[in-house]
Amino acid sequence: MDINTLLKNYLDYLEIEKNRSVKTSQNYERYLRKFIDFAKIKKESDIIPENVREFRLYLARLSGMDGALKKTTQSYYIIALRNFLKYLAKNDYQVLSPDKIELPKIPTRQIEILEYDELERLLAAAKGNDLRGLRDKAILEVLFSTGLRISELCALSRYIDLKRGEFTVRGKGNKLRVVFLADSAKKAIKNYLDKRIDAEEAMFISLTKADKPKIVGRIIPRTIQRIVDLYARKAGISKKIHPHLLRHSFATDLLINGADLRSVQEMLGHANIATTQIYTHLTNKELKEIHRAFHGRRRK
Repeated sequence: MDINTLLKNYLDYLEIEKNRSVKTSQNYERYLRKFIDFAKIKKESDIIPENVREFRLYLARLSGMDGALKKTTQSYYIIALRNFLKYLAKNDYQVLSPDKIELPKIPTRQIEILEYDELERLLAAAKGNDLRGLRDKAILEVLFSTGLRISELCALSRYIDLKRGEFTVRGKGNKLRVVFLADSAKKAIKNYLDKRIDAEEAMFISLTKADKPKIVGRIIPRTIQRIVDLYARKAGISKKIHPHLLRHSFATDLLINGADLRSVQEMLGHANIATTQIYTHLTNKELKEIHRAFHGRRRK
């Protein structure tokens, strides 16, 4: 069958049957189109080991050029191709076995977190009693309390039950999960919402830069980034801080204090536990303390 028809059917399958987001479908289309155009694929039987190998070599050589593809990005192309082949095989097309395409080995992802004293200083830096200051305090507290992604935070509604201290968010892949508010986050939200006299549904709103700021609608990710950067500088934190660092800190704080990996995976909304495992190397300092306490006692 014509490869363009097969690709369209696959993208429809991702969106309808697998409930993938429009953004995910767009990314898959881009990755697969790149391969199809490079290898001049006309039909499914044209996908053979030789042109897959040549495509991988092409991607690898791009990584040595300016503005090149990172190893992680290269892997996305191969994952998309493997999944496309799995779909075709499942639908009885005679195609190259996806198992014959090995995924590239990529370095373990290194992530940064805030040290606990930096986190304390950051949260304490937001202390204004005007609407802007109270909003910013609530944003920082909610980010650390829930581990929300920045897009999830921006999409929140103000109509949540603070007494319950939990609410549902819609994350990646349109999946729902429950997140929880610490007492400090509940207090910050209450103080902020008590100051609001508008009827805007959004939990967090954008404000004009003025002595008497006006609400200009739902807050956007770029504003959240600026808020985090502003209070990081006020807190005297020299390294570059971004909102996702609070999500990282949320996860590592749970793990260091004894939470199991599966629970943290669920609270973060990760589809795959391997994604959550990137945080485990950050908690290894606990192992260091155990080693110090229990190893080599016979020599004393």
